[in-house]
Amino acid sequence: MFGFIWFIIMGGIIGWVASMVMNRDAQMGYFWNIVVGVVGSFIGNSLFAFILGNGTIGAWPPDIMGIISALIGAIALLGVLNFFQRGKVSG
Repeated sequence: MFGFIWFIIMGGIIGWVASMVMNRDAQMGYFWNIVVGVVGSFIGNSLFAFILGNGTIGAWPPDIMGIISALIGAIALLGVLNFFQRGKVSG
């Protein structure tokens, strides 16, 4: 149970940091930060598992490689969303 709660908390933090990097923080609330962080975690850990190693954001103690790949995945997700909504990727 603690792993799931930690996963949600880290997903929210990662989504928030990614939204700050991509200048979307004013448009996103807590729920969407969590969604972006969790989906970014799946994207990042799927794409970068072979480069950074197997990591998860729900691990205790926190796995730094999982957090880095989740952040990269969340930023990539927001970049794709920016491209489709605004016609540009830049944040």
